[in-house]
Amino acid sequence: MSEQTGDTTVIRAVANGRGVAAERGWAWIAEGWAMFLRMPWLWIGMIVVLVLIFIALNLVPIVGPFASIVLQPVFAGGLMVVCAKLGKNEQPEFGDLFAGFQKRFGVLSAVGAIYLAGTVAILVVAGVVTGMGMVSFTQASAADPAMTVTMLLALLIASALMLPLAMATWFAAPLVLFQEQSAVAAMKASFGGCLRNVMPFLVYGVIGLLFAILASIPLMLGWLVLGPVAAASVYTSYRDIYLS
Repeated sequence: MSEQTGDTTVIRAVANGRGVAAERGWAWIAEGWAMFLRMPWLWIGMIVVLVLIFIALNLVPIVGPFASIVLQPVFAGGLMVVCAKLGKNEQPEFGDLFAGFQKRFGVLSAVGAIYLAGTVAILVVAGVVTGMGMVSFTQASAADPAMTVTMLLALLIASALMLPLAMATWFAAPLVLFQEQSAVAAMKASFGGCLRNVMPFLVYGVIGLLFAILASIPLMLGWLVLGPVAAASVYTSYRDIYLS
């Protein structure tokens, strides 16, 4: 599939991604910042609405938290549409946030459902390996060193297993939308793209962690800026790895 930038240069899709230099990890953030500066109030408005939507979803008993996970790639798709329009020098609209509900909703939500199933499976595996059930987690106390160590081990196992799942979903939304891949194909391609770019993602992660700490200090208000920059950086990294 092809795409055009603002200067009408043809961009060819690279289905499984390519490796880029380590310093591109910083470039993704810088380019995301540039996208934010193009329309800062639109970005901030979308992030505020997203936060309110997910708070509301998580207040719905039982179904809400699961629905919020399934819908994450759908909303991510909307943010990718905003980024793609900015990349083509087009004018995005607030309604683009919900573009994922109008285009390939089933595939995007399937990505979310796979992520949800994977998360549940990982928690079960971590619990079985360490003997920690949900009740044990809630009853764990700092006064019980053995229980604390077991809980930390379970969290460590879960975190290690969640990394490949996160890699598989990082680029899934733009791959589904812009290259029309299936949910499974998009997640495979996303995992491969991340795996080929360990060094730039390491640079990206270290810098992103520092910014996250700074954004969290003033009552989390910095996330009104860092949230949009992070979302835009997903698109800039996708463009770097999957388009040439």
